[in-house]
Formats: sequence, structure tokens, C-alpha cells
Amino acid sequence: MEILLKDKVAVITGGANGLGKATALLFSEHGAKIVIVDVNQEAGDKVVSEIIKNGGVASFIKTDVSNSDDVNKMVENVIAGYGGIDILINNAGILADARLVKMTEETWDRVIDINLKGIFLCGQAAAKAMIEKENGGVILNTSSVVGIYGNFGQSNYVAAKAGVIGMTKTWARELGKYNIRVNAVAPGFMKTEIIKDMPEKIINYMKEKVYLKRMGEPQDIANAFLYLASDMGKYVNGTVLSVDGGVVV
Repeated sequence: MEILLKDKVAVITGGANGLGKATALLFSEHGAKIVIVDVNQEAGDKVVSEIIKNGGVASFIKTDVSNSDDVNKMVENVIAGYGGIDILINNAGILADARLVKMTEETWDRVIDINLKGIFLCGQAAAKAMIEKENGGVILNTSSVVGIYGNFGQSNYVAAKAGVIGMTKTWARELGKYNIRVNAVAPGFMKTEIIKDMPEKIINYMKEKVYLKRMGEPQDIANAFLYLASDMGKYVNGTVLSVDGGVVV
């Protein structure tokens, strides 16, 4: 197997579970040094242990991505421990669904804080570190297909994910001159912890909206991130890669 990320330092927010965990494991297989950033210490430590057991290099930093002090301290710790950041996977996110007329301000704010403000804060801090190091870098943001076409009962989540797409395109314009590539991945309906409590009829309904008639696996998103983070995607900048089985056609 060709090693695509040898000795690259990859910071993965929301890396303790789901898409982030799958990405961390895959990147480690390709030689990256992994920093798991999450609020879930127990789950994060398990991912780190798995990577180290398999011969990789990894550490965990507990961080609330919606808190600027937390984020700046996290980046400082990464630089102190690894010398810089080569790749940022902006993946941390939460769901708190409600129809427009029933959504509380608190529910709106929490999702926007984690899913949009968190990506802004981490992206800003990582970009500053990359610019200062003068060695380029890659910032990859997790959006969603619902950020493209909307979704019932998800005003807050959709607004955040649509905002991520807008920020991605803006950052690609601003940071390209520093050799920093910025792209987004828009997952479709994925088999992650988020759907574990969903009724079966809802899951079946989601499958029917996919032309491949199945839900995606976390590995599908990890593969997309690997392509965009490595030299395979070295001339891809400012794009949104939908990985959704054909939901958005």
C-alpha cells in the first residue's frame, strides 16, 4: 500500500466516534500523526489506544470547539508537541432537531455554536499556524447534503452546514496564496451513532431517497478525506465533494 500522509500532523475534531474515528484510523494507516480533538475523553482515549496498538502515533486533547480559549490552547499544544499542523479535519458536530415553530433559541444556538462557530474557530486557529509555519496545509470541513438541499425539522443543522460550504469557498480564496487548500465533504445518510435511536421506518425512508438504496459507511467519508488531504487531491481547492450515494444529483 502506498503511504499517502507520511509524518503529516492531522488534527481531527469530533475524532472520538463515527466519521472522525474512521478518518483517524485511516490517516494513521497512511503514516499521519493523529491528534483526536473531542469532548468525549473516554471514547477519544480508546481511539488513541487503538492507533498506538497498531503502531501509529496519536494523542487526545479534550476541547470544546465552540470555546475560543479551548481551541487556541489546543492548537498551541499541538504545535508544542508536534511542531505544527499539516491537516485539519473540521468534523465536530451535533444534532438537535425540531420544526421551525417549535425550535427553541437555546437549541438553535447550541447547534450553530458547535457546527458552525466551532469550524470557524478551529479553521482560523489552524490557518494562522499554517501561515506562520510557511509550509502550506489542508483544511477539510464536514458539511452535509442537507446543507445543499435542506431538510425537514433541521433549520439549525441545515443553516450550519450551508454556512460551512460558504466558509469553505471563502477560505479557499483567502488561503490559496499560502498554499493552504480548503475543501468540504458533504456526507449523505451515514451509518453512525447519530442514527442508532431513529425508528426503523425513518431509516428505511432515508434509504429510499438514495439511488444506491443503502446508507453510507464511515469509511466512505474517510476515503474522501484521504483523497482531499493527500497529494492525490493537490489541485482540488474550494470544492464540495458530495459522498451520498446519489442523493444530490
